[in-house]
Amino acid sequence: MFDDLSSRAEEHSSQSTRDRIWRVIFLSDTKSGKAFDILLLWIIGMSVFVVMLESVPTIQEHHRRLFVRLEWVFTILFTIEYIIRIWVVRNKKAYIFSFFGVVDLLSLIPTYLTLIIAGPQYLLVVRVLRLLRVFRILKMARHIGEANLLINAFRASFTKITVFLFLVLAVTLILGTMMYIVEGVIANNPGFSSIPQSVYWGIVTISTVGYGDVTPITVAGKVISTIIILIGYGTIAVPTGIVTAELNMNMAKIRPDKRICRECGHQGHDTKARYCKMCGTEL
Repeated sequence: MFDDLSSRAEEHSSQSTRDRIWRVIFLSDTKSGKAFDILLLWIIGMSVFVVMLESVPTIQEHHRRLFVRLEWVFTILFTIEYIIRIWVVRNKKAYIFSFFGVVDLLSLIPTYLTLIIAGPQYLLVVRVLRLLRVFRILKMARHIGEANLLINAFRASFTKITVFLFLVLAVTLILGTMMYIVEGVIANNPGFSSIPQSVYWGIVTISTVGYGDVTPITVAGKVISTIIILIGYGTIAVPTGIVTAELNMNMAKIRPDKRICRECGHQGHDTKARYCKMCGTEL
């Protein structure tokens, strides 16, 4: 009986320890949690900075051993963090296959692959794989509270922006085909040798990038170019306006309600609440 009680106490103690660590790692509502996030942000930033410096040939040549040592230090630290996250998280499968779980794993794989892939003929492959370490920059997103606002805004805007981009693509396809007929078929302009090439011109023009590698030579072609340029100026503002509207809606949801109940003095009601949640008085 005493052994059973002792084992239950140990299990409860272990569970409470895991819960405390989980709160520190996955939440930022405590001092230790905020300190962990800040420390991890600095480590991520330094690791990405090392990757950037390592790509400079002159610096990499003189400090190759230092870069290797620093990379292994960062990799070991991130590996420990990844293992601890899997240990403390409640739903392990959900975390491992989540976006941030995959990012965490991708930030570790390249360094360990250098132990497996060897030989002069594979050096180029290794260098490309090691560039995947820049995925660590994505690890920062989970530790920035405002990132949730942006993510929610983009999610809410996804359908609207998708429909808008489809309409823009349809317009570009139509005008690109017209340019192919006017410039490619009739005027024999080599820049509009096919419909895909003309659509490429349309995308470059409507996005207001304007590389200038393909240009119309006929009057009709220039008129179509003017139309697509004017459409392009209008299309730039639409996605920005959609995302901005969703951001404002999300910020309004989390903005604290400053109304004070005249009966009990409670403050902090829901934004759409009509009655005080403490005493029921109409607000």
